[in-house]
Amino acid sequence: MLADRPDGTVVRHGDAVAKAHAPDTEVADHRARLAVAAHPLLADILLPPLPVATGGLGGRPVSAWPYGAPVDPGDPDAAPWEEAAALVARLHRVPPAGLPALPPMRGPAKAARAVARMRAAGPHAAAGPVLAAWARLPAWARGEAPGPGAAVCHGDVHLGQLVRHPADGGPWLLIDVDDLGVGDPAWDLARPAAWYAAGLLAPAVWERFLGAYRAAGGPAVPADGDPWPRLDVPARALTVQTAALAVSKSAAEDRDLDEVELCVVDACARIATIPGELEAEGPS
Repeated sequence: MLADRPDGTVVRHGDAVAKAHAPDTEVADHRARLAVAAHPLLADILLPPLPVATGGLGGRPVSAWPYGAPVDPGDPDAAPWEEAAALVARLHRVPPAGLPALPPMRGPAKAARAVARMRAAGPHAAAGPVLAAWARLPAWARGEAPGPGAAVCHGDVHLGQLVRHPADGGPWLLIDVDDLGVGDPAWDLARPAAWYAAGLLAPAVWERFLGAYRAAGGPAVPADGDPWPRLDVPARALTVQTAALAVSKSAAEDRDLDEVELCVVDACARIATIPGELEAEGPS
């Protein structure tokens, strides 16, 4: 067993990994994402799925994948930030017109679900600033309206979404296509951008990531100059999402927020006090 969460159960058997997806997975969208992951245009960017008989497990769609070696969480200095950035840039440069039709990227919808989960957890002292920051975001960043951009996006980029395949030293590839779709490519840079803005990611690491993305021709930000007009809204949305999940987990576990969780809640408090309308620039 590699993971067992409401949004997916993942098991490994030898050189293969099987995933039972969330019960509310839209089957047509799921099939479209798998078809794109298997497409030649995505070779050497996304880990391709293995053939599997059509069907499911208890009403949940199932997919199968080659096993790949994940990023080692115990060796942060070796984290493949540049490789991750280059893969994301290459994904964003793939023309959607050459692929099977994709649904919208699910990043904003995941942020909305995180906030809904926090609300459902009941009153919490830290929920106020998170909800205030959420209210400051434009409707598209809350998943309430179509967002800007028409690039192929991963939708949930972080280091846990990379594996080496073959596992014994192969190239890094992106995994987990559950949120893959068409949308604003800036969303795929939002998590490291949010961590950097909150003080959780060292400036040097952020510059390495951003520099590698730009060097690979990524279209989400200008090739030089200030990237924040494009990144500001997605980064704030990911900050709210992270804080909402932190509050939900602390409530479920009946514990205080830890230092990192307090940091993202404090970032939400700062977001809520910034005057003016929040809106990201469209993709260049």
